[in-house]
Amino acid sequence: MDFKDYYAALGVSETAPPEEIKKSYRKLARKYHPDISKEADAEAKFKDVGEAYEVLKDPEKRAEYDQLRKYGARSDGSFEPPPGWQSASNFGGGGYTDPGQFSDFFESIFGGAGRGNRQPGGQGFRRHVRMRGEDVHARLALFLEEAYNGCEKQVQFNVTEADAQGRVVGRRKTLNVKIPAGMASGQHVRLKGQGSPGIGGGSPGDLFIEVELAPHPLFTVNGRDLTMTLPITAPEAALGASIKVPTLGSAVNLKVPKGATSGQKLRLKGKGLQGKHLGDQIVILQVALPKHHSEKAEALYQQLAKEELSFNPRSHLLAQLTPD
Repeated sequence: MDFKDYYAALGVSETAPPEEIKKSYRKLARKYHPDISKEADAEAKFKDVGEAYEVLKDPEKRAEYDQLRKYGARSDGSFEPPPGWQSASNFGGGGYTDPGQFSDFFESIFGGAGRGNRQPGGQGFRRHVRMRGEDVHARLALFLEEAYNGCEKQVQFNVTEADAQGRVVGRRKTLNVKIPAGMASGQHVRLKGQGSPGIGGGSPGDLFIEVELAPHPLFTVNGRDLTMTLPITAPEAALGASIKVPTLGSAVNLKVPKGATSGQKLRLKGKGLQGKHLGDQIVILQVALPKHHSEKAEALYQQLAKEELSFNPRSHLLAQLTPD
């Protein structure tokens, strides 16, 4: 009998990982499905693809096939199982109900496929096979306020389906989607059954919407935490102060400790994004000075400099440059 190259049937390499094998199978199965494809040999190719996937998706069958591929395949393209060969794998599963779908090559390896149950022309196979529709992925950009409060947005995406002539075509689909409060960048909203339609009565795929947050003028997002820079005056830094700070909810009072410095971080618990665990808002202090001072202010700074003459914030730098 002829040897069947299952890797070639799926268009993958011998080292292809399971996810690549599954992806290739789904693509080819949709291409050659008898309910859609108008190619003359579509049904035969569809059966070849299904048989290849039945073997390569199963670690045990794949391992056995790889061994037979190495030792049982002949240079002229024929195949003969080694003497006394008996499969350790159990036939079945995979969602196929008509065992006659498999070739003599498959049955010679794994056995138990029931040659007597073949139906002429493969009609039983065609009637029984169902394919779930493809999952669809879309992206949705949100303002930070929309993600924080939750919102309803209109989403447009493409699905693939068969038209009246049985050709695979793309269709633009529009949905109004409720986005729950607290969504962060990279998170997904799953809408069951809103993906591409199934084939042969199979269930439709799902829609996965990935959220992307637009840049915000005040806040940067790190997971569920929000970070902002808060300018404070020199007197506020030196003496401490209570300052009103914006959050995504409402403004709150933040206590700036006496002797605060630029770069110092203060935390507002629970003022970040919502979710199973509330995020925080991190406030980074930045001491700001006016570009121009009045004469009286300059005099006061001169007096302050004399009062704190012993303070030198660069002393540790100078010490490192002093030779031993």
